[in-house]
Amino acid sequence: MNQRISSPIANGFISPEPVKPQEFSDAASAVAALEAIYDRNTRFLCEAFQGLATEKPAGRYRAFYPQISLETTSFGMVDSRLSFGHVVSPGRYAATITRPSLFRSYLTTQFDLLLRNHGGALTVSESDTPIPLHFAFGEGAYVEAAVAEKLEIPLRDLFDTPDLATTDDEIVNGLYEPAPGELLPLAPFKAQRIDYSLARLSHYTATAPDHFQNFVLFTNYQFYIDEFCAHARALMSEGNGDYEAFVEPGNLITPLGQGSPTEGVAPPRLPQMPAYHLKRKGHGGITMVNIGVGPSNAKTITDHIAVLRPHAWLMLGHCAGLRNSQNLGDYVLAHAYVREDHVLDDDLPAWVPIPALAEVQVAVQDAVAEVTGLDGYDLKRIMRTGTVATIDNRNWELRDQRGPVQRLSQSRAIALDMESATIAANGFRFRVPYGTLLCVSDKPLHGELKLPGMASAFYKTQVNQHLKIGLLAMEKLAAMPPERLHSRKLRSFFETAFQ
Repeated sequence: MNQRISSPIANGFISPEPVKPQEFSDAASAVAALEAIYDRNTRFLCEAFQGLATEKPAGRYRAFYPQISLETTSFGMVDSRLSFGHVVSPGRYAATITRPSLFRSYLTTQFDLLLRNHGGALTVSESDTPIPLHFAFGEGAYVEAAVAEKLEIPLRDLFDTPDLATTDDEIVNGLYEPAPGELLPLAPFKAQRIDYSLARLSHYTATAPDHFQNFVLFTNYQFYIDEFCAHARALMSEGNGDYEAFVEPGNLITPLGQGSPTEGVAPPRLPQMPAYHLKRKGHGGITMVNIGVGPSNAKTITDHIAVLRPHAWLMLGHCAGLRNSQNLGDYVLAHAYVREDHVLDDDLPAWVPIPALAEVQVAVQDAVAEVTGLDGYDLKRIMRTGTVATIDNRNWELRDQRGPVQRLSQSRAIALDMESATIAANGFRFRVPYGTLLCVSDKPLHGELKLPGMASAFYKTQVNQHLKIGLLAMEKLAAMPPERLHSRKLRSFFETAFQ
C-alpha cells in the first residue's frame, strides 16, 4: 500500500487513500493485511504531525484503525468443549484492531479458530474509528514538543485525540447493546481501549507491553521480586533452558548466556508497579509485578494487563491467618473470596460469585506438594484451602472488631488480605484464568504478630520457597493447551469469539 495523501474531502478531513475490503481464508494473510493498514495509517498521522514543524496545517488529519469482520448465517457445529473461537449466533461481527504486530500470535490463533469453526472468509478493511494521534506514536516514541508549541490552533482541531466517552469496558462487562444494524463485537476490547492500556502499562511498570508474558505473577512485597530477579539472572548466566531473556524496568534486557543487561537504560527511580519478565518464545514465559499494597493498585494493573489477553495470573503474597490452627509460614490456597475491596462494585457486583478454577487449583496444589515434599493428608499440615477475604482498610483492627470478625467467621474465611479478591474478580471479569496462593505472615485475631527479628527470619526462609511454588505452578499451566486452560466457567450467555 503506497502512502498517499488524498485531497481534502467534503467533510474537511485529509486522509490516506481508502483501502478496499479484502477477504482472506488464511489467518496469517489476514493478520499481515491488518498490519499493512495499521502501519500505513499510523505513519500518515505521525508524518502529518512532524510536517507541522515546517508547514502550516492544510486541514484536519484523520486515519482509521483497521478492522476484521466475519459474517455467518449458521449457528455452526463447534466443539462444545471450547470456551472461545466461535460466535454464538448468526450475524455480522467485527473488531477494530490496534498494534497487530504486537498481537500477531494471538490474532492468528483467534482467526484460525473462526475459520475452522465457521468456514467462509474473514474480511479486512478500514473501520470508522479514528486513530488518536497520541496512540499513533506508540509508547516510547519521542515527540518533539516544539511542534505542538508553535501551532496557533489547538492540536485537537487538527487530529483526533483519545475519546474517553467510547473508551470503556461495556463489551467485557456484558453491558454492550449494539444499535439495530450495527456489527456485533468479535473481541472483548475495542482498539482505543487497548491503546489506552498499552500506554498505561509502560507508565506504571517501566517496561514495554511487548515484553509481557502470558503467565503473570502478582506480589505485594519487594522480597519476592528480589528472589525472582536472582532466579532469572542465574538462568541467564547459566545459558541453558528455554527462557530466552530477562527484562527489568527501563527495558533492561539480559539475553540468555549473559550475566548482565546488554541494552536498555535503568530508570532513575522505580515506577509505581515495576514489572519483570522472564521471556520465553511466543510470550510463553513468566511476568512478575510488584503491585504494592491495596485493591486500587490490584485493579489498576489488571485492568491494563487484561488487554494483552494472558493465559493466567496468580496472586502470590502475604496474608493474615484467621484460624488458631494456622502457623506463620503456612500456605492458603483460595477457593472462594469475600469481596470487601469495593473497587470493582460498579463493574462486577459483589453478589457475583467468583468460582475456583480446577486447572489452576490443581497446578498450584501440585506445585506446593512438589516443592515442600509433602503430599496427600500430610499437605494439610502446611496448607489450607478455603475462603480468602479482601478488604480496603488495612487498619481494620483499630475499629470496633465485632462486625468484621463476625462477618469473617460467618464466611468461613481462613485468611485476610487487600489484593487477592480484586485480582481474582478482575480475572473473572476479563476471562483471564486466576488463582491465589498466600503465605500466613501474622495472626492478628490471636495476638501473634511478627517482631523485627522474626520478620527477617521469616522472609529469608519462606519467600524463596513460596516463589518456587509460584514459578512451578505457572510452568505447569504453561504446559497445558490454552483451550484447556481457558475455562468455560468464565464465559457468559453472549460471548465474543476472541479469547
